[in-house]
Amino acid sequence: MKIGFYTSTLGDCPIDEVIRFAAAEGFDAIEIDIRSHIPTPGDVAPVVEAARAAGLHVSSLTLFGNQLDPDAETRTALRRSTRDYLLAAAEAGVPDFVLFPGRDPTVSEEENYRDFAAYAQSLLDETKGSSIRVLMENWPGPNKNFIAITPAGWRRLFALVPDPRLGLEFDPSHLIWQGIDPFAARAEFADRIGILHGKDTFIDEEAVQSGGYFGEGWWRYALPGRGRLNWRDLISASRQDGFDGVISIEHEDRDFGWPKGDLAARLDGHRRAAKHLRASL
Repeated sequence: MKIGFYTSTLGDCPIDEVIRFAAAEGFDAIEIDIRSHIPTPGDVAPVVEAARAAGLHVSSLTLFGNQLDPDAETRTALRRSTRDYLLAAAEAGVPDFVLFPGRDPTVSEEENYRDFAAYAQSLLDETKGSSIRVLMENWPGPNKNFIAITPAGWRRLFALVPDPRLGLEFDPSHLIWQGIDPFAARAEFADRIGILHGKDTFIDEEAVQSGGYFGEGWWRYALPGRGRLNWRDLISASRQDGFDGVISIEHEDRDFGWPKGDLAARLDGHRRAAKHLRASL
């Protein structure tokens, strides 16, 4: 397996600096955040080549946004941009492209799933001559209502889009605070997982006991090794199912400078996470 990181936490640093840091610290790969580090689709190839020249594998390009945005103009613009970046990524030989399904709250659940399924299929059709996969990160969104973020949602969507090139960037941290067993979820969808996100969740049991699940502050995202998950066991189970891809650290740990705090702390967070994951391989 390869250890990499998602560049969004260093989004205020030029991509050349991020690449130099990743290479100097012995990372194997980077997942490049488009909004932070790739201004236009025309910049995909040179950025990818710069990373490869430094000895890094580019695991994916990731484009943030609600692909089911209720505003038609916003949705159309995002989908046009997604298509252009996806085609550029495929041309550059990037193996995976990550996006977020989102939700349109003005229409039914069924309409949301059918709309996104048709859209995802169109992206797969556009790249049918390529091996690039379209992966969904299971982030629930700012209002905790995105579709296709749980095992039930994945079953529903994959029934509509059986093509295995539609898969998951599997982030266990989001499952933990929802009460979903990440081990069982990973096992059920092992053949759809393209990337493992290296992010954990810390649960404050005293806060849960005091205020319950509707209370505030009982969970927070944490770097691997600082949360609830046993990474050695998760990696071992993934390996047994044939996963030999990238564990991409997503640093959202406030104790280490996230989101845009002290840069030295953020860099140290990446180092600590990588050390824990390498010890868990």
